[in-house]
Amino acid sequence: MVNNSKNNFVVGESVIYPNHGIGIIEQVDHRKESGREESFYHLRITANNLMVMIPSTNALDVGLRRLIKKGEVNKVLLHLKETKINSAPDWKNRFKENSEKMRTGLIFEVADVLKSLYQLSSNRILSFREKKMLDRARHLVVSEVATVSRVSEDKAGKLIDQALLQQMGP
Repeated sequence: MVNNSKNNFVVGESVIYPNHGIGIIEQVDHRKESGREESFYHLRITANNLMVMIPSTNALDVGLRRLIKKGEVNKVLLHLKETKINSAPDWKNRFKENSEKMRTGLIFEVADVLKSLYQLSSNRILSFREKKMLDRARHLVVSEVATVSRVSEDKAGKLIDQALLQQMGP
């Protein structure tokens, strides 16, 4: 059952929790906190079964969002194929920019990080932190594309790798 309002998620709904990936709303709790009723989402991260409790009033602030629609998968692949990414030359500034994009949890921002670090890795060896971020960005994009497209992560990974490998236009 899916609720289409902006910030109300329902039990059983799959959502994206920034930097952690896909989670499932396992329970919605209502408690009295400081004299007022507060709702909490109990979210199970599918990649590692981590349980997270998020106050519903903070859901949008922490970037909790619904998965993209199936029709947006091709837009993500096209974005990876064609978007020109300008990364900061200094690794500290680049890492800061990429970290901020990862924290948004937005698939196109995470895809930018993936493309940027992928391109950089073809020219030089990435630092340990950037290599971890590249792996994390790839995992987040692959898992969402796979889930939405209802294909294996292996197949989604191949589609994403193809998009990254294709020559960018002028």
